[in-house]
Amino acid sequence: MLKRPILAALLLAGAAGTAKTAGPAPVLDISFQNGQPVPQVWGSEGLNPKTTAQAICVDVPAGGSPWDRMIGINGLQLRGGQTYRLSIGLESSTAVTVPVLVQVDAPPYQAHGRLDAHVEANKPGSFSTNFVAQDSRPTQFVLHLGGAAADYSLCLTQASIVSVVPKSGRKVVSTVVVNQSGYGRGAPKRATFIGGDETPVDFSLIDAAGKTLLTARSKPLGYDASAGAPVHVLDFSSVENTGKDFRLKVGTTESDPFPMGQDVFAALRIDALSWFYPQRSGIAINGRIAGAGYARAAGHIGVAPNRGDTDVACLKGKVAQTLYPGWSCSYRLDVSGGWYDAGDQGKYAVTGAISAAQLMAAFERGAHFAGGSSPVFSDSLSRSPENGNGVPDLLDEARWELEFLLKMMVPDGQPLAGMVHHKVHDTRWTAVPMLPAADPMERALHRPSTAATLAVAAAAAQGARLFGAYDAAFAARLSQAAQKAWKAAGANPVLYAPVSDGQQGGGDYDDDDIEDETYWAAAELYLTTGTPAFLDRLKRSPHWNDDVFFRSNTAFDWRSTAGLGRVQLALFGKNLPAADQAQVQASVVAAADRFLALQAEEGFGQIYRPGDGKYDWGSNQMMLQNMVVVAAAYDVTGRQSYRDAAREGMDYLLGRNAMNLSYITGYGTRFSRNQHSRWYANQVDPSLPHPPAGTLAGGPNSTLVDELARAKLKNCAPQLCYLDDINAWGSNEMAINWNAPLVYMASFLADAR
Repeated sequence: MLKRPILAALLLAGAAGTAKTAGPAPVLDISFQNGQPVPQVWGSEGLNPKTTAQAICVDVPAGGSPWDRMIGINGLQLRGGQTYRLSIGLESSTAVTVPVLVQVDAPPYQAHGRLDAHVEANKPGSFSTNFVAQDSRPTQFVLHLGGAAADYSLCLTQASIVSVVPKSGRKVVSTVVVNQSGYGRGAPKRATFIGGDETPVDFSLIDAAGKTLLTARSKPLGYDASAGAPVHVLDFSSVENTGKDFRLKVGTTESDPFPMGQDVFAALRIDALSWFYPQRSGIAINGRIAGAGYARAAGHIGVAPNRGDTDVACLKGKVAQTLYPGWSCSYRLDVSGGWYDAGDQGKYAVTGAISAAQLMAAFERGAHFAGGSSPVFSDSLSRSPENGNGVPDLLDEARWELEFLLKMMVPDGQPLAGMVHHKVHDTRWTAVPMLPAADPMERALHRPSTAATLAVAAAAAQGARLFGAYDAAFAARLSQAAQKAWKAAGANPVLYAPVSDGQQGGGDYDDDDIEDETYWAAAELYLTTGTPAFLDRLKRSPHWNDDVFFRSNTAFDWRSTAGLGRVQLALFGKNLPAADQAQVQASVVAAADRFLALQAEEGFGQIYRPGDGKYDWGSNQMMLQNMVVVAAAYDVTGRQSYRDAAREGMDYLLGRNAMNLSYITGYGTRFSRNQHSRWYANQVDPSLPHPPAGTLAGGPNSTLVDELARAKLKNCAPQLCYLDDINAWGSNEMAINWNAPLVYMASFLADAR
C-alpha cells in the first residue's frame, strides 16, 4: 500500500482515561468549525488532496481497483477492545461508492471497522458505523477511491472517530471475579475488578485465616465494551502460597474463595473426556461407569418407538427437493453409533470429524511433546467401557465416532460413491426432555457434501497413522477411506451443504467454502502418507500463505478448518522440507504472539476479540481454539510465555468473566449446570440428572436466537449475553466440538511443564 508520510500530527488523542472531560476525547475530529486546525491528508500516487475552508477535496482519475487510488490519515491511536463511532460526510461530482476503513497501519492492514459510503451525485451524504478496535497498534483512516468509470471529484466535509459506551440490557455491579477453581504454582495469578473508574484501586489478598498476604494497586483498563463496565486487572502473581479459601478484596467488595498451588487440569482432562461416553448413540450407558444417575437405555438402535439408525433412508419428499434439488438415493444405511452432537439426537459429519480429530490431536500432541509417561497413553484415563483393552482412552473414544463416520460414506456402486452424508437426524424437532431411546421421530440421511467428505478424509487420515500401533486392520480401513473420500471430493468439489428453514429436526451446518477443508485434508494426508501430491495441493491452496488464524477475527472451527491443518503441520510436519516447516511454524508463532498482545489488552485474560465486537455462538469454544494455537507455539518453541498465556486464558472459562460464573460444570464455586439437553434435563424433570462434571457451556452469544434470550437479554453487553437455563440453547448448549478442544487444552496444561 503506497502512502505519503503524515503531514500533521493533530489527530492523536490523549491516552485513554487520563482526564475527566464532558465527553470522550475524539481520536479523529475534522469539523471545519470555530477555527479548529484541519489536518492535511496523504494521497496515493497521482492524487493531490487540497484543504479549503469547508472541505478536503481531491480529483480522482477513472479506472483501477478501489485501493489503487486512496487518501488517508496516519497516526491514529485506538485502544484495543474499545467501541468507537466513525462518522463521515462526503460530496461527489458523480455517484460513487467509497469504502472507508479504519485499519492497522502495517501489513496486512487489518481493518478495525469499515463502511461503504454510497454517495449520490452532487448531493451531500452523511455516513456512520460503530466498530470495536482489535488492538492498540498505530492506525490509519483511509478512503478507497479507485475503480470509477469516469474521472470525478470528491470532498470530505466531516470526519470523526469517538469512543462510545454501548447501552447494556444488564446492570453490572461491582465485583471481583477470579478463576474459581484456583491458580497453580508458578501460574500467572490475575483477577478482574469490575467497577470503579479509570484510576487505580487498592486491593488485598487474604488467606483463609484472614491474614493479608499482599496489598497492591490495580491496573485500570477503562471501559470494557465486552462487559459493559470499567475494569481493572488485579495481579498477585508474586504470591506462591498454597491452600484453599484465598480471597481478593477491593474496598468492601470481596471475591469468591479460591485455592492456590494446585492445578485442576489433570482432573478436568478426565472429566471432559469422560463426558463423551454418555454422549454416545447406539449403546446403553452404564451408570456404574458414567456415574450414578447417568445410566440410560441405548438410543436409536432400530427398535420402537423409532426405526433408529440401523436402517436409515435418505430424506425424501418436498423438503428434500427444496433443500437438494434433483438429489435422491435408493439405498438405506446402518449409521448407528457415533456421538449425539449436542443437546438433541442429531449427528453431523463436520462437527463429528473435527471433534474426533481434536481428541486424536490431544493424544498425538502428548505422545510427541509430553513424553512416554504421559497419561495420554493410558487406557484407563476416562470413565468408559473400553478401560483396560490396551488402547489409549483418547483413541478409544475417537474410534467410536470414526466408526460412525465411515458408515456415513456412500457405498460403492452408488451415485456419489465415496462421498460422506452431511448429517443424520430426526425429520422433525423433538421437545425437552426426551431420552434418546424414547425419540419417536423417523430419522433421515441428508445429501452428501464436499465439506463433510473432506472433513472425514482429514480425520480418517489422522487416525490411520495413530491407530497403526494398536489395530493395524482398523488403521488400514481408515487409510483406504481417507483416500477414497479425497478422490470423491475432488470429483464433486461444489456439493455444498445448504441453509434450510431450520424446522427439519436438526441444524444446518451450511458451508459454501471448501478450500479450508481441502487444506486440512491435504495436510493430514501428507502427514500420514508423505505423498508429494498432497504437499503440492497444500502449496496450491490459498491458505498456504494465508493468515488462517485471523481471517474471521474469531477462531478456527468446524466451518473454518484451515487453522487446525496449520497447527497439525507445525507440530507434526517433520517430513516437510526444512524451509516449509520453518514457514509453517513461524506462522503459528506469529499468530500466538498476536494472541498474547490481544490478551494483554483484555480485562479478563481471554484470548478472543471478534471483529464486530459481538460474541459468537459457542464463544467459549472459540477461546479454546485460540488457546490451541498458543499451546502449539509453546510446543514449537518451549517459551514459557505461551504456556502462561494458555493458563490465563482458562481463567475466563473458570470464572474470571463478567458473569462471575464457571462455564464448566463441577468446577468452581458457581458453575453452569442447566446446559441445553434433552436428557440432562433436571431443570424441567427432577428425575433426570444435570450435565456431568466437565461439560462446557457454549458461552455468551450476542445473537439472541432463542426466545428466552430475546426476552431477557435485549441490548446485552457481549459477555452478559448468557443464561444458565435449559431453554437458552443459543448460549447454553453443550456440543461435542466444544468439549473436544476442552479435552485438548486440559491435557496440554496437565502435561506441559
